[in-house]
Amino acid sequence: MTDHEISMEVEDGRIQGLFIDGVHRYLGVPYAAAPFGENRFRPPQPVRSWTGERDCRQLGATAPQLPYAGGMEKFLGTASIAGEEILNLAIWAPERTRAELAPVIVWIHGGSLTRGSNALPIYDGTTFARDGVVFVGVNYRLGSEGFSVLDGAETNLGLADQIAALRWVRRNIWSFGGDPSRVTVMGESAGAITIAALLALPDAASLFDRAIMQSGPPDARRPAVSGAVTRIMAKLLGVKQDRAAFAEFSPAALLAAQRRATVGTTPITGGPAFNLTIGGEHVPLHPRDALDAGAGAAIPVLMGANTEEYRLWFIPTGLIEKIGRLHIVAAMAKFRISAATVRLYRRNRPGCSIGELFGALATDLLLRIPLNRLADARLRANAAPSFVYEFAWRSPVDELGACHALELGFVFDTLRSPDAAAMAGPEAPQRLADDMHAAWVRFAATGDPGWPAWDGTRPVKVWDGGADAVVLAPREDERSRWRSAEVPKRAPGRAPRRWRR
Repeated sequence: MTDHEISMEVEDGRIQGLFIDGVHRYLGVPYAAAPFGENRFRPPQPVRSWTGERDCRQLGATAPQLPYAGGMEKFLGTASIAGEEILNLAIWAPERTRAELAPVIVWIHGGSLTRGSNALPIYDGTTFARDGVVFVGVNYRLGSEGFSVLDGAETNLGLADQIAALRWVRRNIWSFGGDPSRVTVMGESAGAITIAALLALPDAASLFDRAIMQSGPPDARRPAVSGAVTRIMAKLLGVKQDRAAFAEFSPAALLAAQRRATVGTTPITGGPAFNLTIGGEHVPLHPRDALDAGAGAAIPVLMGANTEEYRLWFIPTGLIEKIGRLHIVAAMAKFRISAATVRLYRRNRPGCSIGELFGALATDLLLRIPLNRLADARLRANAAPSFVYEFAWRSPVDELGACHALELGFVFDTLRSPDAAAMAGPEAPQRLADDMHAAWVRFAATGDPGWPAWDGTRPVKVWDGGADAVVLAPREDERSRWRSAEVPKRAPGRAPRRWRR
């Protein structure tokens, strides 16, 4: 069948899309009203119904955000599409050839809660639709618009947007051939952190049926901590830290203040940043505490991290060369890391630099160990199966190794997209993309990605581009060194000034 325009009815009106190469595409589909004007810094409001057909042939507006800088822009792109109707979905659906409804994946992008959108080519859902999945990419409020701590405003508005999107999917996805009883929510980095918070909600099962968390652990901060960046911005702007004052500024003005307030911050070294805030309707408890107590037990989870997460922030910025022994000593004191643990990590990495040693410790402290502990907690609670992976294939590009976000081009099978190609290079193994993508599709369809569920033997699927074997308790000598007191409920605080230059 040739490419052509298509249309369908959703709850608020009729939408027009495109049928291209066997895939139905409806882009820029609103799930909530524009969060500006009277809706600024308010929970997501309902969309007003429309008459006639709404044009959903082009990607919708993106949340206000700054492009990456300081070397990161070489590997991480930014899509900027003007408009106020930023609370929109991009939907790719397979052509329906039978009556059976298809599994659904709802994608929550990462980007430190300040960047990202469903318009990035690496997140194109065509490959999932090709393989029988209805794929939905969510745009939500970012930065100060979505995660400020302001008097007179609710916290976690960006998370509230995600909840509104998931509820819209439950109500409407059958129109696209999707099965509303087989919805998998999937996210990476900050997107995975928000999914952990969603999984911890008492009504999580009303929102989705399965969850995929890539390189993001359960995390949230007390208002005094998560509000630090908002306090700094208020001081820079010369106003009170409240809704009315911030609403007087344009999104561009808030972005300029945000840039100044967060200079030098990284997820590994810390610093003022936007985070989920504990308290209120959407994060009533620290997600880790709720999950430890059995929240989300009915929902199967696929989760994992990359072997060298830290290299994405350390290599492009040159930070890897600036970290010295004093930084290791400071980390040991702050997180009660024993000297024996540090010696073990160094012994297991002969010839590693101080920066690489610090990065390996930080990757485990902030990602691998918390995700292992989440899998353990779910096992103790007799929860639905948990499946754990590690992405270990090392990019040959600029010594990035198995860095943060490298797995995205493989999971999406979009290795030729600009961001994936920049990170993985032109010779990235297509077979690895084929296999990882198929496993994610299989999990969405059946709840089983194809390797053993977590149990007392600690099985981990290691995606290395070679054997891609299941390894029992990888690097157990290192994992067993950590104590619960050493693993924080939050990332490190503000980095020492000399790190941020």
